[in-house]
Amino acid sequence: MMKFLLGVIVGILIVFLFLYFGGGTTVKKFGEGLINTGKKMEVLEETIHKEKEELEKGVEKEVKKKVFKEEKEIQKKSQ
Repeated sequence: MMKFLLGVIVGILIVFLFLYFGGGTTVKKFGEGLINTGKKMEVLEETIHKEKEELEKGVEKEVKKKVFKEEKEIQKKSQ
């Protein structure tokens, strides 16, 4: 019980000191940093999505070429 009360008191003290020494400014700076990081991540996600689509199109074309080539070979062998 004493450890719990000591923890609560220390927690309250830490919150008080945080607010007293400019906690709002710190949170604001931290938030701005997160916003910038989020914007960078959005750009990266868009780039990855575009690259993925291009890769899928390329793979799809190659697969179609191989399938058609195999079908032609099968038709030639059967004749």
